[in-house]
Amino acid sequence: MKQTNVRQFFKQFPTDEACLEHLFNVRFGQGHVCPKCEREAKWYRLTNEQAFSCQWCGHHIHPMVGSIFEKSRTPLQLWFYAVFLFTTSKHGVSGKELQRQLGVTYKTAWRMAKLIREQMAAVDGEEPIGGEGIVVEVDETFVGGKTKGMDWRKRKSVVMAMLERDGTAIAKVVPDQTRGSLKPEILENVRQGSELHTDELRAYQKTFHPAEYTHKTVNHGQGECVAEGGTTTNQVENFFRHLKNAISGTHISVSPKYLETYVKEFGYRFNRRMRPQTMLDELLSRFPELDA
Repeated sequence: MKQTNVRQFFKQFPTDEACLEHLFNVRFGQGHVCPKCEREAKWYRLTNEQAFSCQWCGHHIHPMVGSIFEKSRTPLQLWFYAVFLFTTSKHGVSGKELQRQLGVTYKTAWRMAKLIREQMAAVDGEEPIGGEGIVVEVDETFVGGKTKGMDWRKRKSVVMAMLERDGTAIAKVVPDQTRGSLKPEILENVRQGSELHTDELRAYQKTFHPAEYTHKTVNHGQGECVAEGGTTTNQVENFFRHLKNAISGTHISVSPKYLETYVKEFGYRFNRRMRPQTMLDELLSRFPELDA
């Protein structure tokens, strides 16, 4: 399958009404049991509000409630198109680009982009990666801030990534590069029995019990790219290279306060690199917070 193009998008969602009908179908659908009368019902579209009414008792359900579209005065079709732009761009969409494309204010565009990134993070989830004998590369990098001066590290944020070899990645913003910040993330997100590949950072050394993980190290300080036995962190370093290119190529700057949402957006897109055609349907059909 190929990704949806613009012509296909507008054929599928030609109006706000079609978008609302889509939300109703993926969340409820005809035959949905009414929460008030507890009967399977046929649901009728109301003309005076964005809701559907039960055929038996008249109870209303609102497909937009609880989603990123709730309480927004922006037309639903523009919301769907904004999601479409996020799924067809390799490096994300800036607030200014959304403002130009949608014809809304920058404040509205920025809020929409923030909520779409949060939806991406929610759909992606954080199921632990790795497993018995599976290689997981772990590394961290500095993102943002100025690089000049003696204290340049204090002006940057630390992003940590755990990447299953040729598979899924989990990336997070962490306080620093200490053992106290890195080890808990690994224990939470990497299944025990995995084979960890890291660099020579002191925080990783003598940190894990052999019963937890098999830990192997590549020493970059000695010029190693691939150590004996195929130990390397090349894939996770490539992940970071594309992450930084995506941020610097799309956004003028990213505030440390919101960096996590940009990292999660990139992680969502990276984890679907082999099936990008599924992203639009996923983001417009799955609402993990509502299903929890």
